Amino acid sequence: MKTVTLDVRSPADAMADFTRAWESGKPQRSAHISFATPELLWKVLTEKRWELLKVLCGAGPVSIREAARRVGRDIKAVHGDITALLNAGVLERTEDGRIVFPFEAVKVEFLLQAA
Repeated sequence: MKTVTLDVRSPADAMADFTRAWESGKPQRSAHISFATPELLWKVLTEKRWELLKVLCGAGPVSIREAARRVGRDIKAVHGDITALLNAGVLERTEDGRIVFPFEAVKVEFLLQAA
């Protein structure tokens, strides 16, 4: 099962992991999409966008119209959510213009510590 981990890490930590993988030439065991703060993660991944990710998990490439049909929402609103997810690097666009979430599972990981 192809899983992506959504995590909260500083940009420096995320870049250090990327650099280690690049220099070693070894692929990472799993895909990561990192956010600088928990607030940014929740701003990007709203309830409606989570709903989109659930229907797109393992679905392969689909049109925006099809994604809207699957979640039972207005295409214009779904288009806005998909644009936000594309800009955040969560979704990808295929050469023929469809969108894809190339994972079958999502893991969310962050640590909340006392101030």
